[in-house]
Amino acid sequence: MKKYSIIVAGGKGTRMQSSTPKQFLIVNGLPILMHTINKFFNAESDNHIILALPKDQIGTWKALIKEYNFSTPHQVITGGDTRFQSVDNAIQYIPNQECLIAIHDGVRPLVATSVIQRSFKEALEHGSAIPTVAVKESIREVTPMGNKAMNRDEFVLVQTPQTFRSDVLFPAFENAYNSSFTDDASVAEFAGFKMHLFEGNNENIKITTPEDLKIGATLLA
Repeated sequence: MKKYSIIVAGGKGTRMQSSTPKQFLIVNGLPILMHTINKFFNAESDNHIILALPKDQIGTWKALIKEYNFSTPHQVITGGDTRFQSVDNAIQYIPNQECLIAIHDGVRPLVATSVIQRSFKEALEHGSAIPTVAVKESIREVTPMGNKAMNRDEFVLVQTPQTFRSDVLFPAFENAYNSSFTDDASVAEFAGFKMHLFEGNNENIKITTPEDLKIGATLLA
């Protein structure tokens, strides 16, 4: 079955305290986004990679491609104002046929190859495949009435890639945007589909702060 990988990169760099969008920051000799695209190409070389970027960042990306002689095959499309809109724009470029579609954060270059490969395999069988890792810290629920300890064993942290069969993802994105959509799994769940979880990798952090950047550089090295 044909595979597609949508890489969503719409960050502005606000929390990174940088004028450069975080996906373009250089780590170990390459922009973070190039590390991410390479990871997906090397994991599944037969999949078609679609990169969703804000319109005003496409020129920068083209300049970086030339500067770093980046030749990994991918298709660049214009993203939207929200993640939902960016993914919705991207799937318009995918033929309406049976296929598998992975959706991944552009600033998660440390996803394990095995997680990418397993996400496609599990999605083929279950319709969806959402990587998660265990909560290590103690957690508390905070409400206007106060706060209370919660059982961390009843919660998991959600990562990407979130991968779906086309017969799940296409109808899910026919719904209008809802403010409750926090990721692609929540969009599919809203449409009535059950989410299948599997074990991700702890190193697969989302690089959004200067501290994350230091950790990411160390792990990529």
